[in-house]
Amino acid sequence: MNIPISNKYNNCRILHCTNNINNYNLCVQEEVAGFRTRIAEKGDMVYFAVINDKATICGARGILEELTDYKPWEDADNYVQSWKIKDIEYCNPFELKVLADIGGNSWALKYVQASKTIKDQEAIELLNNVFISNKTNDFKLISLEGDEISEDSYSGDIEEIDDFEGNEDYSIEKLDIMGTFQTIRFRNETDRVRGLEPLVTEHFYSLFQHFNIEKTILIAQNRLFSSVGIKNSNDENINGIKGIPDALLISYDKSSKKSPFKINLIEYECYGETKYRTQQKFNYLNGVIIPQLMRFASTFSIVTDNNIREKTIDRWVDKIIDHINDEPTLIEKVNKWIQELHPNIKERQIERYLEKELRDAFKSNIRIILIIDELTIEQKDTMSNIINSFKLDNSYSSNKDNFVEFASYVVRLEEKIGITDTNARFALAFQE
Repeated sequence: MNIPISNKYNNCRILHCTNNINNYNLCVQEEVAGFRTRIAEKGDMVYFAVINDKATICGARGILEELTDYKPWEDADNYVQSWKIKDIEYCNPFELKVLADIGGNSWALKYVQASKTIKDQEAIELLNNVFISNKTNDFKLISLEGDEISEDSYSGDIEEIDDFEGNEDYSIEKLDIMGTFQTIRFRNETDRVRGLEPLVTEHFYSLFQHFNIEKTILIAQNRLFSSVGIKNSNDENINGIKGIPDALLISYDKSSKKSPFKINLIEYECYGETKYRTQQKFNYLNGVIIPQLMRFASTFSIVTDNNIREKTIDRWVDKIIDHINDEPTLIEKVNKWIQELHPNIKERQIERYLEKELRDAFKSNIRIILIIDELTIEQKDTMSNIINSFKLDNSYSSNKDNFVEFASYVVRLEEKIGITDTNARFALAFQE
């Protein structure tokens, strides 16, 4: 028997992609794992599983390294947590039903359901031993020509569980409820006490934990950044052309295929207490929000004259560097990033390399982030399609179909009704 490896990681769990073979392949190829609840922890060992030819098989495993906002799956909205994977390993696919040797007929409920932590050491060792005995150097991509993917495959429930109704070992773990809350409206976007923007800014990193504070810089200075405007024949700025985001987030990812730096333009929008009717929201979305996001996207897209783009980039890069130089902690943070990218760099060269990385990011790695109090899936898809239509300069990226990215987050204000269990993970909320 092989030596158990449980001391090399925190928990052991199985991530089941149901019969969505495309998601399974993407997880392994992109080295990322998505979870429907916040159950996973850094350092967990994850075995990737999928149903193929009516059998649940496993062909890869890896360690959860850090949270990420990268979600390559078509049904990305279903996954509340996404993790980067390190130390990924491959094997010839084997059937997870081998766990029945230890867990009996209820093996799927005991070890697979909801990606729960596997606490049975004997099961952990069996998984490890079977994986090691089938280990390979390359990932065995599963053909999409096999099982047809239906809408039911996105339910998160695996096929085998349905067979256990009436089994004496059958049990469904109930959700633990922390308490009850009621959704209330923000007053507006900027109110100091109950405004969306100040509250999100204050709690940004606790709210969006996939943005690692050690690998991002949040510049939450409203109206600090504005694009270069266009003047008419009388040398007067044309109204409505400039774009001014509410905040800027510079993120760092050494493994990025575009650029290690990403420029995120953040726009806060809030219907609040005044825009509560459907027609009001419709008019505001189409007359204000979408045009504003389009201005941001066009600022750095090839649809804008190159000279205007360069002037905007010059101004924004200077302001970012000035902001960093005013904060010793930011200087230290950025120095680590640049030294990781260029190990042999001299200290006096860091700012010059930082400027270059920022310029490359403005030309190849831009994302618009909308933070709002209400948004439907259809509205999100529409805005994403619009923003993605703005192309970036491909000469600064290996991606030949490079475009402005879009992300959105709905933030709600909840008022406590009652707390029943402070250790619970879930809560119930209602909105009138």
